[in-house]
Amino acid sequence: MDLSLSTRTVGDRMVVEVGGEIDVYTAPKLREQLVELVNDGSYHLVVDMERVDFLDSTGLGVLVGGLKRVRAHEGSLRLVCNQERILKIFRITGLTKVFPIHTTVEDAVSATD
Repeated sequence: MDLSLSTRTVGDRMVVEVGGEIDVYTAPKLREQLVELVNDGSYHLVVDMERVDFLDSTGLGVLVGGLKRVRAHEGSLRLVCNQERILKIFRITGLTKVFPIHTTVEDAVSATD
């Protein structure tokens, strides 16, 4: 399966909608998108993973890299995920302590975490 990416602005946040699989083959496409957004001055990102079917360690690495990138500009990266199989990966790796994870884009945009 391929990776689909689209972006939209919601409030003062740039939302990256991700669909499909984030793995060793598709993760570079997501990394490229995050780097481009930060280079263009978007430092407050929401990654909407509601349509992600699979996430591997390479994908996690890209998300952590994106977080470091926005934090270098006093920014934030919030995740939207409500699928148990994906949430389990964040819990097992301890990344629930690193990323604010929300159930909807609206919650992520309005959160003050």
